Amino acid sequence: MNAMAARRFGSLAALGVFAVAGLGLIAGCANEPTRVQPGATAAETLQRLGAPTGRYPLTGGGERLQYSRMPAGFEVTDIDVDASGKVVSVTQVLSEARFGYDIKVNQWRQNDVMAFYGRPYEITRVSSFDGAVWTWRYKAVNERRMLYIYIDPTGVVRRYHTGDDLDFDRIRD
Repeated sequence: MNAMAARRFGSLAALGVFAVAGLGLIAGCANEPTRVQPGATAAETLQRLGAPTGRYPLTGGGERLQYSRMPAGFEVTDIDVDASGKVVSVTQVLSEARFGYDIKVNQWRQNDVMAFYGRPYEITRVSSFDGAVWTWRYKAVNERRMLYIYIDPTGVVRRYHTGDDLDFDRIRD
């Protein structure tokens, strides 16, 4: 193969790689839970996204389809479906702006936390609290952060706070 033919072949191969990568991005968008539109059916949503990481009944009928990227990811998307099987809301719940509004201290129980945030990144204990501390990873303006929810031995949420993701700093060092 002469030099001109080799360059042409290399250019065509590179275009093929970009085309395949582009198809992957398009397919990835199709599987993005936050792109589901209200009004879609639960069946369409399940076909498009696959099995959720959690399914929870909603008060008044319907159910929540939860798509979590834990433990390695930073997002949990709750897709609420009404009793007729239509999507009524799509919410990425790991958002610092939402925590104060969503988390019901002294009201939520462990099951409420699971139905809203899904399985945590980790569950630990600290000496200053009698109970478990559930932790989720999230991003705030591209900064890696942690949400900590404190659940007492009776299963009631007693407090929460956020902090920096120090695990990431340990990985980089």
